[in-house]
Amino acid sequence: MKKILIAGLALSLYSCSGDFLNIYPETSLNEGNFYKSDEEFVTIVNGCYTALRDLEKSTHWIISELKSDVLAEQRSSVAGNFTTSRMDEVIAGADNIALNDFWNMSYRGIYNCNKAISVLENSNYVWQNTALQNRSTGEVYFLRALYYFNLVRQFGDVPMVTEPVTGIEAVDIKRSPATEIYTLIINDLLKAQASLEGAGSTHENGRVNAEAATGQLGKVYLTIKNYEAAEIALKKVIDSGKYILLPDYSDLFDPANKDFKETLFSVQYSEATAALSNQFIFFNAPYTSKGEVTNRPNIALALAGNMNPTQDLITAFETGDLRKSVSIAYWNGPGWDGVVANIPYCAKYKAPQTAALNWAGDNFPILRYSDILLMYAEVLNNLNRTAEAATYVSQVRSRAGLSSDLTGLSQTALDLLIEKERLVEFCFENQRWYDLIRRGRALEIMRAHGKDVQDNQVVAAIPSEQILINKLNQNTGY
Repeated sequence: MKKILIAGLALSLYSCSGDFLNIYPETSLNEGNFYKSDEEFVTIVNGCYTALRDLEKSTHWIISELKSDVLAEQRSSVAGNFTTSRMDEVIAGADNIALNDFWNMSYRGIYNCNKAISVLENSNYVWQNTALQNRSTGEVYFLRALYYFNLVRQFGDVPMVTEPVTGIEAVDIKRSPATEIYTLIINDLLKAQASLEGAGSTHENGRVNAEAATGQLGKVYLTIKNYEAAEIALKKVIDSGKYILLPDYSDLFDPANKDFKETLFSVQYSEATAALSNQFIFFNAPYTSKGEVTNRPNIALALAGNMNPTQDLITAFETGDLRKSVSIAYWNGPGWDGVVANIPYCAKYKAPQTAALNWAGDNFPILRYSDILLMYAEVLNNLNRTAEAATYVSQVRSRAGLSSDLTGLSQTALDLLIEKERLVEFCFENQRWYDLIRRGRALEIMRAHGKDVQDNQVVAAIPSEQILINKLNQNTGY
């Protein structure tokens, strides 16, 4: 297996203590340590979550939601941000900081997973709790698969590394075909699924579990259009009976009462420290609102520009859709031009509850049960079982307060309805760009949205740092 050391890859692992809110530790665990207890092995596994926390709260939304027709950067004659504005226009090149940071954080996560797998599989230590061993093994394989899944959907062919490496081993390693990356992802998720099914009572809220691995496997199969395999995986999650649609959509986004009934897996954040917190509301509040939206007038908003829900998104919500007021709120005040108006902003993520600084504690959803239902409906529809597929779409619409009678819809009509339901159900959750790519609709939708997107821009540019240091070839057109 070829190996690569990615520029900027952090080679430190992490330790933690206390409950799962502290799963993303900040102190280093010496790689030369001899692991002598179950707890020490769990510590090295915990470090595999860290990069996911960092990339979801800082860069992933830039290269997914902002890049799509969901968010738009506020414009100003006196301020702007090159990184975000170029992404908003879908013209980001190899020098884009967000792409480079996302690449480095993802490979940092992969390195930590590879290190953990190496330790778990090569140690002579005999676990006291085999269920805990199964959980730990499942977690690292799931997380490695997730890092690669995001990378391959953004960049296409990427370097594949499955072992800890040195700098010498990294020289002149090329990108692996996307098909090989998907094979690795599927194999990792199958291993994760099998291990997590043996985790028993060791599961903790916020950690990966068997249903999350199975659901993610279904999403991967759907992405590569293996509908038969996707049907089996997604139906298994539904038949488990472990998850429901919460009656009130707003309860999914309550940082004071975090959801683990509909959410299969989410990135955990806490107001306890800067490292464990997120700043979602500080990215999304209207820039001229000062502290009126964030309730923290002492904290400057995160970017000169900030993000607005697009008019295309706003009009996509049907009349009476209960999700709209949960997802989008308005602040009345002067915009960049000084004109007073009702300025929309993302309302899913909330201001800090107790922290005096910009430390918010909203969890960020990666996989929800409504996602399972809508993916399953899409799979069934593609298998020419349209009437059956419609029943799963109806469940999601019923929770949203919309008509659930979809009798008589054609296969094409239901397909477009599923696309629209995914847009309004998962707005601001880093799903839209990947949906457009998967469905082959990115060029059509984004051009209709007013963006002059070129054919090659459905995959992102390989960061210039990687071209220079690791001698990678660039994607066509950049």
